[in-house]
Amino acid sequence: MSRIAYVNGRYVPHRSARVHVEDRGYQFADGVYEVTAVVDGKLVDNGPHMERLDRSLRELGIAWPMTPAALSRVQEEVIRRNRVRQGIVYLQITRGVARRDHAFPVRTAPALVVTARHAGPPKAAQVEKGVKVILQPDIRWGRCDIKSVSLLPNVLAKQAAREAEAFEAWLVDTSGFITEGSSTNAWIVDKKGNLVTRHLENAILSGVTRRILVELAVAEGHPIIERPFTPAEAKAAPEAFLTSTTSFVMPVVQIDATRIGSGVPGPVTRRLRALYEAHVQRG
Repeated sequence: MSRIAYVNGRYVPHRSARVHVEDRGYQFADGVYEVTAVVDGKLVDNGPHMERLDRSLRELGIAWPMTPAALSRVQEEVIRRNRVRQGIVYLQITRGVARRDHAFPVRTAPALVVTARHAGPPKAAQVEKGVKVILQPDIRWGRCDIKSVSLLPNVLAKQAAREAEAFEAWLVDTSGFITEGSSTNAWIVDKKGNLVTRHLENAILSGVTRRILVELAVAEGHPIIERPFTPAEAKAAPEAFLTSTTSFVMPVVQIDATRIGSGVPGPVTRRLRALYEAHVQRG
């Protein structure tokens, strides 16, 4: 079956989906996006994704191309047409098509693209044995809280991780603190059993999985401290993990050349992953 994409009001074959050469997302990265997990053919936590999308659009002054409810229906239709049971839905909204000029165009309609694809869960070996991350300098712009399509620094960090045979790159700011991963949020478990992750600010994205895990952990009685932590603190931590839409809760057992804890996923991380998986199954 050929894949189907939604492009500016039309469902079209994925192979022939097109955007205009003067789309401002293509020329200026003047747009935002969201990635939502699909499990058993249903969107996972799409409400928080729509809330974050609304914030990103407002921060950039881009109008909604349709109501959030209508956009959710488009996502569901793209899932249905592509027969995706396990995978992701990607949506991108740009300021639209206009003559090339840095300043905002006076009148233009936002452009919307929605795609879906099959994707399995993380490999069982990664979940069972944990993964490696490397440290990279954080060279991104100052508004990482906006889920912008401008991702070149993230791409470079992810490529560095790939070349180092690591799962992810954790980014370190100019003050020497870890911000987040190239496409994930970073966590450690300190020696007192507290869950530590960087507080929400312009330097990191408010991850939806991060948000849900905070709620689940608090309900379970896990203490959470939202603050910056250093690479040295992370390497000395008993446990570390990352969160994202596609990885859920992923144990981190090595940072650069340093083994974390005993070198296997710890009990807190395993419990948190189980909590999140149960949340996903509840729908």
